[in-house]
Amino acid sequence: MFRGRYEHTIDAKGRTSLPARYRDVLAGMGERRIILTNALDKCLNAYAMPKWIEFEDKIAKLPRFDPAVQQLKRIYVSGAVECEVDDSGRILVPPTLRDYAKLSKDVLWAGSGEYAELWDQKTWQTQFEIGDEERRKVAARLAELGL
Repeated sequence: MFRGRYEHTIDAKGRTSLPARYRDVLAGMGERRIILTNALDKCLNAYAMPKWIEFEDKIAKLPRFDPAVQQLKRIYVSGAVECEVDDSGRILVPPTLRDYAKLSKDVLWAGSGEYAELWDQKTWQTQFEIGDEERRKVAARLAELGL
């Protein structure tokens, strides 16, 4: 499980360090690769390879002509890139993904359980700028889900 928030930087070549705790998660799976893809928000999602394969298997079972499924494949699956974690614990974020998430020098990794999110730090801060009404809606929906 990917947990916690970690501030990092991304260099001019597009390399950023994967947090040590995330590398430990991968090592526990015997993995040195992650799948990095566009998220539905303006960030990137990172999956350990086994979790990504599970996700792709679920998508393959969905109705292929459903417009929502097609959109998910276009945004999420087509943007997926396999990234090797180098000996220094870094990954190379491809330019297309950096552009999509508008990643600048300062980035933030946010654990989301089975995957992690990679955000530009300034964009991440905007996630907390919601009003009281929106918070109540979120709280109500979470209660409906049993959380």
